[in-house]
Amino acid sequence: MKARQKGVVFEINAGAGLKNKLMSMGVYIGREITKVSHIGLSGPVAIKVGRSVLVLGHGVANKVAVEIHD
Repeated sequence: MKARQKGVVFEINAGAGLKNKLMSMGVYIGREITKVSHIGLSGPVAIKVGRSVLVLGHGVANKVAVEIHD
């Protein structure tokens, strides 16, 4: 995703622990998210979920598959 792009989460490729943690933060299948920014090639990724902004590590962000909406 590029900065300020919106999309809908369609898959989370992680174990039960990480899935539950993401769900508690509002990231779950069917939820719309917006990418705010990222730092470098392997730095953290900031996303907007509802009215909250979350910063995910690059490894965690790679586990969240998003269908992009233009």
